[in-house]
Amino acid sequence: MQQNTALMLDGVVRRFDQAGRTLQVLNGISLSIRPGEMVALVGPSGAGKSTLLQIAGLLERPTEGEVYVGGQACGRMEDAARTEVRRHRIGFVYQFHHLLPEFSALENVMLPQLIAGLSRKDAETRARELLTMVGLAEREDHRPARLSGGEQQRVAIVRAMANVPNVLLADEPTGNLDPHTAEDVFGSLRRICHAASLGALIATHNLDIAARMDRILELRDGMVVER
Repeated sequence: MQQNTALMLDGVVRRFDQAGRTLQVLNGISLSIRPGEMVALVGPSGAGKSTLLQIAGLLERPTEGEVYVGGQACGRMEDAARTEVRRHRIGFVYQFHHLLPEFSALENVMLPQLIAGLSRKDAETRARELLTMVGLAEREDHRPARLSGGEQQRVAIVRAMANVPNVLLADEPTGNLDPHTAEDVFGSLRRICHAASLGALIATHNLDIAARMDRILELRDGMVVER
């Protein structure tokens, strides 16, 4: 079953020790996302959505359970191997774009490719293709300060796509935008995910946007429930 999924969590538990007591945030979560499928993750603040995304993105280890990326078990890998999987197979988009201010939009999208070992010429070609896909071809030489909030977030989305990942994880990617701009950014995100057959798990408080995804998962009392 794992081979047919972009992302799979199997029995994931996350506990934290705090002031002499144990806090259990995730209570045996199992879910799977197919290639090309966009899944919304909803739930109240403090429910553990960010913790779940951190574990799915191999930034944090589960206390129990396993994480599969593209069918490969990753939860028990050594740190160097986990870093390689994150670099090549997982893309991240956050509420705040975290673009490097001293670099242009084009250079921001090139950078993860160069880190992964792609030649400058090939990285530049792919970066231009991605920026064109989200309507930013004419803004490629602009630094983040000269881009609008929506434009900055679209750059962040294609930067996350630069290394052709299996999985896209997004934490409130439209949460810092006005409603009209949020719609534009979500449209870009949806187009690029479907074009690349990318499995996406997107945490959001925007229920209108969540309703336009393929499925909605609600995180409640440490468990995931399909809505």
